[in-house]
Amino acid sequence: MSPTLRSDLSRLIAAQICLHACMTGFRMAAPLMALRQGYSPLAVGMLLALFALAPVFMALPAGRYADRRGLKKPVAMAVVIASAGAAVSVVFPVFGVLCFTALTCGAASGLAMIALQRHVGRLANNATELKQVFSWMAIGPSISNFLGPFAAGVLIDSFGFRAAFLLLALLPLLAWVWVRHTVEHEPVAPELRQSSGSSWNLLKDAGFRKLMLINWMLSSCWDVHTFLVPVLGHERGLSATVIGSILGAFALAATAIRVLMPWLAAHLRESVVIGTAMGATAVLFGVYPLVHAAWAMAALSILLGFALGSVQPMLMSMLHQMTPHHRHGEALGLRAMAINGSSVVMPLLFGSAGALVGVGAVFWLVGAVVGLGSPLAWTLRTDHRTPPERTGH
Repeated sequence: MSPTLRSDLSRLIAAQICLHACMTGFRMAAPLMALRQGYSPLAVGMLLALFALAPVFMALPAGRYADRRGLKKPVAMAVVIASAGAAVSVVFPVFGVLCFTALTCGAASGLAMIALQRHVGRLANNATELKQVFSWMAIGPSISNFLGPFAAGVLIDSFGFRAAFLLLALLPLLAWVWVRHTVEHEPVAPELRQSSGSSWNLLKDAGFRKLMLINWMLSSCWDVHTFLVPVLGHERGLSATVIGSILGAFALAATAIRVLMPWLAAHLRESVVIGTAMGATAVLFGVYPLVHAAWAMAALSILLGFALGSVQPMLMSMLHQMTPHHRHGEALGLRAMAINGSSVVMPLLFGSAGALVGVGAVFWLVGAVVGLGSPLAWTLRTDHRTPPERTGH
C-alpha cells in the first residue's frame, strides 16, 4: 500500500475504534448497572437487544445516505447521536434512559460503520488492496471490544457509573477529530442514484444473494459460539473465569489472523478462504459438544477464531467487487441489516432450541447447515467487477 493509503486508513481505523468503543463500553456498563439496580435478567436481555435493534431498521437508509453524502456527514451525524445519547445517561442514570442510550449508541455505531466501510472500499485500487484494507479495518472492532469495556470497568470501580458514562460520551468526539480532514471521494452522480431503484434490486444478482446467505450463516456461527459456550461450560462445571478465558481465546485468535492477513492478501483468493473457513467451522462445531476438558474447548475456540476471523475481510472484498460502486452503501446496509437482525433473533432461537433438544444438538445443526452451504463459497466469482479508481488524493 502507498504511504497516502496507509495514512488515510490509520485515521479511519482510529475513528472506527472511538465510535465503536462507545457502544461496546455501554453494552457492558448498562446491563451491569441495571443488574445492580435490581432489574431481572429478562430486562437486561431486552436492554442488550436494543443495541442491535436500531441498526436492523436504519441500515438500508444509512447505506443510501452514505452513497449520497459520502463519509463526513454520516460520521458527524453518528458522533452527535452517540455523544448525545450517552450524555443523557450521565445526567439520568436510570433504566429507561439506559434503554434510550442503547438505541442511540447502536444506531450511531451502525451508521458510522457503513460510511467508513464504504469510504475505505473506494480507497483501494485493486482486489489485493481491497483484501488488505478490510483486513486492517477488521482489527478495529477487536480493539474497541477490549478498549470500551475495559475503560468503562476501570472507571466504574474507581469513580462510579457516571464517570464511565462521561468518558464513553466523549469518545465519539475523538472520532470526528480523526475524520474531519479526510478528503471525500467524488459524489455519486444523481442520475446513477435515481436509476438504481430499490435497494432490494441488489438481490436480483445471484452472486450477491449467495454472498448474503454465506454472510448470514457465518454470522450465526459467531452468535452460536458466543451464546452457547457459556451454557456448555456451565454444563461441564467450568468456572466463570475459565469460560471467559475460552471466549477470550476465540477473540484473540480472530484478531491474530486479521493482523496477519494484510501481508497474506496477495496470495489469498476470497472464495478459497471463505469455503475453507466454512468447512473448518462445520468440523469444529461437530467436535465441540464431544469435549469436556477446558483445555480442549480452548483449543477448539482458538481454531474457530482463526476460521471465522479470516472471513470478514474476504466477504467485504467480494461485496465491493460484486456491487456497482455507486451502490456500495446500499449493499453494506443490506449486510448490516442481516447481521444485526441475526444478533437479535438468533440467541432467542438458540436458547429455545437448546432447551428443547440440548446445546450439543444446536452445535451439530448449525455446523451441518454451514457444512452443506460451504460449496456455495467455492462458486463465488468477482471477475466481472473491479474497484473504481481512487479520487481526491
